[in-house]
Amino acid sequence: MDRLDPVTVSYRLMGVLNVTPDSFSDGGRFLDVRAAIAHGRRLVGEGADILDVGGESTRPGAQRVSVEEELRRVLPVLDGLAAAGVSAQISIDTSKAAVARAALDAGASLVNDVSALRADPAMAEVVAQSGAECCLMHMLGEPRTMQRAGGPKYDDVVDDVKAFLQERLEFAVREGVERERILLDPGIGFGKTVEHNLELLRRLGELRTLGAPIVIGTSRKGFIGRILAAAVNRAEPVDVSERLAGTIATNVLALERGASVFRVHDVGPVRDALEMAAATLGGRWTARSAKTTRTS
Repeated sequence: MDRLDPVTVSYRLMGVLNVTPDSFSDGGRFLDVRAAIAHGRRLVGEGADILDVGGESTRPGAQRVSVEEELRRVLPVLDGLAAAGVSAQISIDTSKAAVARAALDAGASLVNDVSALRADPAMAEVVAQSGAECCLMHMLGEPRTMQRAGGPKYDDVVDDVKAFLQERLEFAVREGVERERILLDPGIGFGKTVEHNLELLRRLGELRTLGAPIVIGTSRKGFIGRILAAAVNRAEPVDVSERLAGTIATNVLALERGASVFRVHDVGPVRDALEMAAATLGGRWTARSAKTTRTS
């Protein structure tokens, strides 16, 4: 029997650590600093290569918070994770340069900016000077308006998202961010209908031509709840607690189509599924080093 030559499937699992009262899935659960640190350590124990710490919700309709409030939420958690010696890379989920700067000083080495460096004119300089990685995400509008009545519209959602990400990638490089430190996220659920999300997942491979790692964030998203509800003729989306199977399915498909960073709430089950998917594809699932050294 012929054996497939082993292929290394390079990936990272990004565990979600929301320190917010209003996130769609786990808002309020980890506002207590000790609870947040314990959850972060639990995610690393399940296999998270990155912990994505966020102090401001980006769910549809979410309201912005002040720099001071966001810092009050995230800095004690970042300090606690550092004191605990967690092995994972630390990411700060923010669109504010001041928050990113403070988080980087506290040990973060990845800035996950859902605005793709558009919300704060100082963000690109902060990232470039730190030598940190950054994730640039597509979002139509901003959290308060991205899913408003009438629905988001595109000429071709994949072509439009790809053009946007290419422009933001080129902007970041011009501003001094090293190309090899840039990740790209198509923004599943951010200003997209159910069909837009599915089309992006079907054609995810087209984004690989941009030459940067693709981040996928489907975890517990509303489109999964609506699809699973429709399958059993339910009018209301299934609860977030019932969306794990859909999360796993979308991440496995994204792996097959070339995604290499997976942002999830349920690290253990998703990791197991992706291990099996990688083996089935004839490869090995090999995480990149979790720690990223920043330049001074």
